[in-house]
Amino acid sequence: MNVYIVGRGAVGTYLGERLASIGVTVEYAPRALASVTPFDADVAIVATKAYDTDGAIETLRKAIAYPQKCVFVSPQNGVGNEEKLAAAFGAKNVVAAALTVPVDRDRDGHANATREGGLAFAPVGESAFNWLVATFSSSGLRVSVVEDWRALKWSKLALNVVANASCAILNVLPARMVHFEKIFTLEIRMIREVRAVMQAMKIAPIDLPRYPVRALMASAALPSPVARTVMARSIAGGRGTKPPSLLLDLRAGKPQTEVDVLNGAVAAGGHAHGVPTPVNSVYTRVLDDIAHMPQLWAKYRERPDALVAEVEAEMRRVKALAREA
Repeated sequence: MNVYIVGRGAVGTYLGERLASIGVTVEYAPRALASVTPFDADVAIVATKAYDTDGAIETLRKAIAYPQKCVFVSPQNGVGNEEKLAAAFGAKNVVAAALTVPVDRDRDGHANATREGGLAFAPVGESAFNWLVATFSSSGLRVSVVEDWRALKWSKLALNVVANASCAILNVLPARMVHFEKIFTLEIRMIREVRAVMQAMKIAPIDLPRYPVRALMASAALPSPVARTVMARSIAGGRGTKPPSLLLDLRAGKPQTEVDVLNGAVAAGGHAHGVPTPVNSVYTRVLDDIAHMPQLWAKYRERPDALVAEVEAEMRRVKALAREA
């Protein structure tokens, strides 16, 4: 089997090393489009950030010699990546994926991963791709198959948004964020908004390897004091001292983050289905503003009241619009 990987970060490196360990031929895309050469791939893995998906598609158009016989796999975070790949290469050739193995890269560029978690697949088209599942299973990964690819990606989104945007805006780690009572209340409201949007879209949450997503949704629906207790324990134990992805992007000075395909997707879904999403809307707007104008970060760093004020203003605006309607 020949596998082409676009994106040599932690996820791309990890999957490539797993496949190479069982004799799969793995080729990584070069950074420069001008350096891309044709490759006869059976599988193409898009392991870039979501904001680089368009560029990855251009790379794939140039690299994949026979796209009609290639399967395009997206283990990316957020929603919207599979739709772009389907538009470019056909839905029948696209497989959604969700990786729940915590993984980083060491100084030598190799992947360091825990033994927890796994990889879930969900075909966008009608083909089952059993051979793809068997190949990844042979590498030692815990692999599962999901029928509804939208449920897979939205359930992963529900995990990705927890203690992510809020920590990035405030420039704090999750273990500290849970002690900001007002912010943690916003986190619960944020998850409730995700749940409400998924319900409006008729997407049922599903559990993923290592992560009981349905329990997360259920805990957010509890009375706020109980929800805070349950979720604080989970956040502090799971990712308490690890900087979330959006915070890493801001600290790296990146002019763009994945918030648009995470909290932004929730806000867009809420707008389309008439579901108020003030917390997700504010998280998206503020984080985008900070990424484009880093000097604005000073307004929010370790200043939870500033972020709470933004959300409260948005909630008042939404209520006013509702009254006018």
